[in-house]
Amino acid sequence: MPLFFQETQLKRANMITLALAFTFSIFSAPTSANASPSKSYRIAVYRGDAGCAGCSEMVVKSLVGTGLPLNIAYVGEKETLKVNEQTLKKFDIYIQPGGGQDIAGSYDVIGDDGAEAIRQFVKSGKDFIGICMGAYLADKDWIGLIDAPLESEVGRPGSRAYDEGDYTLQVKWNNKQEPFYYQNGPYLNNTTSNAGFQAIAYYDNGDVAIARYQYGEGHVILSGPHPEADETWIDARVAGNTTAESKMKRILSYLGINKR
Repeated sequence: MPLFFQETQLKRANMITLALAFTFSIFSAPTSANASPSKSYRIAVYRGDAGCAGCSEMVVKSLVGTGLPLNIAYVGEKETLKVNEQTLKKFDIYIQPGGGQDIAGSYDVIGDDGAEAIRQFVKSGKDFIGICMGAYLADKDWIGLIDAPLESEVGRPGSRAYDEGDYTLQVKWNNKQEPFYYQNGPYLNNTTSNAGFQAIAYYDNGDVAIARYQYGEGHVILSGPHPEADETWIDARVAGNTTAESKMKRILSYLGINKR
């Protein structure tokens, strides 16, 4: 087994500690990311049992690093702000980060009421970003923001992900290969009549890795790999790394945030 995979759990444990400390500093004091409330974009990041340890914090870390005018808050069953219609009305974007392997269990944590609140949120013209487990949860069998079920990229023809372990995969984005952390995320090929489908980035084998959809008046961006993952999750032996902040900034650009 490659050394990278043997070191993954230690790296992730260290990352979680750093991300938690970083997040505390963000939410305990004003930052440049929320210095201009009248011009900021309000982002709800899910944190709870439907996500994985450290994943929500890594999303927040990457968002703050974009330098964009963002107001960011955690929402979830253990947070002050719950995932419900009243809470989501306060936000422009909802992000469902990565989680474990139990999609049904993660959906149960969000619940039918939470799923309905998310659907109405996006339908009304707001935006959803789903990463790995968050992408699976968006499919037609669960929250229902796209009209097709999603399946794993693992074992696909030509895929370099051979099992459910941790990988650094090359993803082609704007004709440039970039390494991404990957762990059993879906591919997003548009085999049905998904409204407003736009392929954004591709796995090595040509399967779609990141895509944008439309649901009602809002947009849905799904990613199989982890754009928010920093260098602590990436195999340093893979050339061409770009920062998590750069990746997340580009994802937000597909929602027009750097253009408005």
